Amino acid sequence: MAPSEFSHYRRVAGWLGRRFLYLERTTSTSEVLRHLAEEGAAEGVVTLADEQTAGRGRLARRWEAPPGASLLFSLLFRPPEPFAYHATRTTMLCGLALRQAVALGAGLTTSLKWPNDLIIERAGDWRKLAGMLSEIGMAGGRPAFLIVGIGLNVNIPVESLSRLAPNATSLLAEIGHDVGRVALLDTFLQRTESLVERQRAGWDPLVQWRAGLAWRGRMVQVHLPTETLAGVAEDVDAEGALLLRLPDGSRRRFPVGDVSLRL
Repeated sequence: MAPSEFSHYRRVAGWLGRRFLYLERTTSTSEVLRHLAEEGAAEGVVTLADEQTAGRGRLARRWEAPPGASLLFSLLFRPPEPFAYHATRTTMLCGLALRQAVALGAGLTTSLKWPNDLIIERAGDWRKLAGMLSEIGMAGGRPAFLIVGIGLNVNIPVESLSRLAPNATSLLAEIGHDVGRVALLDTFLQRTESLVERQRAGWDPLVQWRAGLAWRGRMVQVHLPTETLAGVAEDVDAEGALLLRLPDGSRRRFPVGDVSLRL
């Protein structure tokens, strides 16, 4: 593999990504970042790899990506109290920032598939562009930090997508040419930092995040470990949980991380 454009990457402004750790190959950028956080690393550290051997998605799934063709990175946050509220909002605004970065860097309109995938919607169909996985770290029996891991398919050719997942897509596949990964990461970090500062000053990203969610008002399937339910994805609540209207008129609430959602 040719030398990575991230080998000498440095972010000269702002706090998010000011400390940047590039790894050509690692198990998981989130795993590396967790060790740093447990050793006391300050908020804003970003770890990025060109290849992951044990990348993780939601519900213990593996995240597959060919070397050097994606953005595979993790961010460290230390949300203030109340921790649960700020951690939930931070995850939401990372999704918003990713949408904005893709719009600015590739000219694509995307949607957020609850709770944290970035997708391209088509008539009666959809393709997954990116996924996010948020993990909370504990210290002294209390939540102490939040790690948000992101995998974005950037310059993966069409012929390689079927090896990743049946519904995978990439920026290259959608627009027909390569996208600069450094510029894309830079835009994302700038947008995320700006939104974090707004949120901690009192702005709530919930309304904007909810507006960007795919499939609201549509029939979906919710896959649980022991059953599959069909219903209308009616809305989300203040904690970001999915509210599903069942055929009998009752409504079920599904916290983030408990289910897999399909159209």
